[in-house]
Amino acid sequence: MDKKVYIYRAFERFWHWMQAFLIFMLALTGFEVHGVYKFFGFENAVRYHIISSYAFIVLIIFAIFWHLTTGEWRQYLPTLKNLKAQMNYYIFGIFRNEHHPTKKTVLSKLNPLQKIVYLGLKILVIPIMVFSGLIYLFYRYSQQNKIESLNLDSLEPIALLHTAGAFMLIAFIIAHLYLITTGTTITSNLKAMITGYEDIEQENKSDTDNLKPEQKI
Repeated sequence: MDKKVYIYRAFERFWHWMQAFLIFMLALTGFEVHGVYKFFGFENAVRYHIISSYAFIVLIIFAIFWHLTTGEWRQYLPTLKNLKAQMNYYIFGIFRNEHHPTKKTVLSKLNPLQKIVYLGLKILVIPIMVFSGLIYLFYRYSQQNKIESLNLDSLEPIALLHTAGAFMLIAFIIAHLYLITTGTTITSNLKAMITGYEDIEQENKSDTDNLKPEQKI
């Protein structure tokens, strides 16, 4: 039986939408800096890119703190259970109106494929983007009234790594935009990330026993 449950907390929703906005701004300004198009103008694009990058780093720090203090980091622990079935569902089953192979609960919001993808995003792609961006930004820095530089022969590998990470993030966003339409209805997943409430199937009593009072209605 489906029950409306408060599954996405306020900070989780704020983090999700702010992260989406900042990634969009970083991509928009980053590709302009690369000369792909003109929109803000080069100098403004550089300025907005730097501001967005600092805001993104601050958001990451708060998100790490939130995940550690709430225990939500456990949501990303990978599992092979139902992984093949989940992949088959996205490739074939979803077009045959088959039932979803995994059921979302408050204690397990992500399916096996999402866990692997999101974990890779958090421990690989985003750190690559952050550190390569910082190296690129602080390759030359002032030190005691003179300009010092990092011990690097060339910035080209760093720039290529940063660009590759950007394309991986864009690929993730495109896939994410598609997958949010695969809920009970086309807009159900989107509404859940706006309101925090989602209709989920209660598999057993333990799922609701561990909920906080504000998560039950």
